[in-house]
Amino acid sequence: MEDKRNIPIIEWEHLDKRKFYVFGICMTMMIRVSVYPFTLIRTRLQVQKGKSLYNGTFDAFVKILRTEGAAGLYRGFLVNTFTLISGQCYVTTYELTRKYVSRYNNNNAVKSLVAGGSASLVAQSITVPIDVISQHLMMQRKGESMGRFKVQSQDGKRLLVFGQTKDIIVQIFKADGFRGFYRGYVASLLTYIPNSAVWWPFYHFYAEQLSSLTPKDCPHLLLQAISGPLAAATASTLTNPMDVVRARVQVRAQPAWHSREGFSSLISVV
Repeated sequence: MEDKRNIPIIEWEHLDKRKFYVFGICMTMMIRVSVYPFTLIRTRLQVQKGKSLYNGTFDAFVKILRTEGAAGLYRGFLVNTFTLISGQCYVTTYELTRKYVSRYNNNNAVKSLVAGGSASLVAQSITVPIDVISQHLMMQRKGESMGRFKVQSQDGKRLLVFGQTKDIIVQIFKADGFRGFYRGYVASLLTYIPNSAVWWPFYHFYAEQLSSLTPKDCPHLLLQAISGPLAAATASTLTNPMDVVRARVQVRAQPAWHSREGFSSLISVV
């Protein structure tokens, strides 16, 4: 029996795949450019001890802009853009999983829950190494580093973007080997699988609730535009504690698998 919905849901078979991927990458890139400074600020706030450097989001924004310039807000951005690949893998896995689950259960919440979790598992397997490198670049402050490694410049000259990236990659490999690029992988899964799994059901829930509370002639696009941020806020609130753990595991000096207490010791300082 098909669910009765006020807002139509576009499934995989309805998509124009060529437009879907082309416009998807372009729009994702635009969004990344606009929100990346806040991603960098969030990472620094999560990694710092107490309020040793920044007192909050606005304070961090002002201090970074003052000491490092606008470029400081985009440290690691070029490396981070490679996650666009994992983003496309995410949406493809999500849509294909929804299609598969619909053979056995046509409940929209169930399809969204299973598909969101599966898509996040695939995406994080690709994203974590990129995240580890880009987050270390985010930690490079002017003259010092908040993370484990500091970019080593030669001849007193600052390395260019890809020179910095190469330096960080070499240092990670020397310190931890190949598994160093998957530091925080479990923490990432425990963050993003639940986040993705609950985002989609909440998105459809908010969309349906808003649809029932608004006039029939209210544009669906407006309802969806409101439902997305509401779902994101809900999912982020639920998973933020593990997100803090993830950031610290990936950037701080002592890997979780090297400590006796493991995650419990890291959680105690969050």
